[in-house]
Amino acid sequence: MKLLSWNIQWGRGMDGRVDLARILRTIRQLGDFDLICLQEVAVNFPGLPGSRGEDQVAELSAGLPGYTAIYGAATDVPDGRGGRSQFGNALFSRLPVGQAWRHLLPWPAELDVPSMQRVLVEAVVTADIGPLRVMTTHLEYYSQRQRQAQIDAIRSLHAEACAMSLRVPLPEEQGGAFEVFPWPAEALLCGDMNFPASAPERSQILAPFPGGEPGFRDAWDVLHPGEPHAPTVGIHPVDFVKQPECFDFVFLTEGLAGRLRAHGIDAVTEASDHQPVWVELV
Repeated sequence: MKLLSWNIQWGRGMDGRVDLARILRTIRQLGDFDLICLQEVAVNFPGLPGSRGEDQVAELSAGLPGYTAIYGAATDVPDGRGGRSQFGNALFSRLPVGQAWRHLLPWPAELDVPSMQRVLVEAVVTADIGPLRVMTTHLEYYSQRQRQAQIDAIRSLHAEACAMSLRVPLPEEQGGAFEVFPWPAEALLCGDMNFPASAPERSQILAPFPGGEPGFRDAWDVLHPGEPHAPTVGIHPVDFVKQPECFDFVFLTEGLAGRLRAHGIDAVTEASDHQPVWVELV
């Protein structure tokens, strides 16, 4: 099973052009992926630099035939013309998809810090290695306090899912909206975390769970223990980091760590201000 995670900056490359065809070409050149997790995907948002207000979920879906698209809008605001502008994360799966969720993450008020609503998109997929939950997110950039609150929420959601994985459906839950679908404890968490590998937020994600739930491992560390993380931002000049850093991670539960065989980063593409990251599990 191969998963790719990429903050596509609404398709805006280092040349300032929004070009979703270029995003799709890059993905195809990188490999044959079962799961594609994209952050900063916009729908009808002409206010974004370079955007024409495209329905990017529709355009990406058209370029990814055979994939199920799960979109979670973090920002959902009026466009000033009677419609809605949306901005969030998308998960594309060619594996069978069970239940899916869009979790809005905490947004603590900080009046002197720019920030936006953030979302965690989650879906259960069935792979050859078994059922697992796939989660993708894009944490707050400007505020460590908000990132830490968002990580706490993600960890709480993971603990709840682990508890739900033990439930036996009741007769009243057969069919209809109460039906309980499989909710496995094993999970992958990926996305633009907006902190470097040395930040305390990474340790926060990796901390053991007090209830004994399966904890997270950093995919890079599993395959490259003791080595500095390869950078995913700042390889090409950007204004939000002073030096190349790793902001884009894949975390996986302990039960999946032994299946991890590859972790890659494309340091070449300039199709976004972040570099694509992928993992392969067998």
